[in-house]
Amino acid sequence: MSPVRRKTWLMKSEPSAFSIDDLARVGSEPWNGVRNYQARNFMRQMQIGDSVLFYHSNCPRPGIYGLAEVASLAYPDPTQFDPASPYYDPKATPAQPRWDLVDVRYLRHLRRPITLDEIRRHADALGEDFALIRKGSRLSVLPVSPAQARLLLSLESVDV
Repeated sequence: MSPVRRKTWLMKSEPSAFSIDDLARVGSEPWNGVRNYQARNFMRQMQIGDSVLFYHSNCPRPGIYGLAEVASLAYPDPTQFDPASPYYDPKATPAQPRWDLVDVRYLRHLRRPITLDEIRRHADALGEDFALIRKGSRLSVLPVSPAQARLLLSLESVDV
């Protein structure tokens, strides 16, 4: 039997809402509030132990700031049922949930952030299928191929 090949995902969070520092402090956290069907479907594909590139978005220096791993299989996001939550979905019911989440576990901060500008400079090598830099893509969860992950993580040791 061949070993299971773990996947890599890029997951975006606004650092003012939840940052890599927050994840380091708590250790593990549910990745709640995803309200895009494609991103939800990606989370449904995640397996325990998959790698996560933790990306800070909507901030002065967007980029990859740390590494985490998937710590649970997908399960219903409880915020969809809570009328007091900004992620409440009145069409969701416990019998028929619409939104899922996974738990993510902190691994480490990067030695230095890999900024969006730096990532864009490697667009040709990352390929057209890399959704982070594709025009019009605003996904908060997206797959990263093994070659893309190797390239991105190699940038951590490059002095800029």
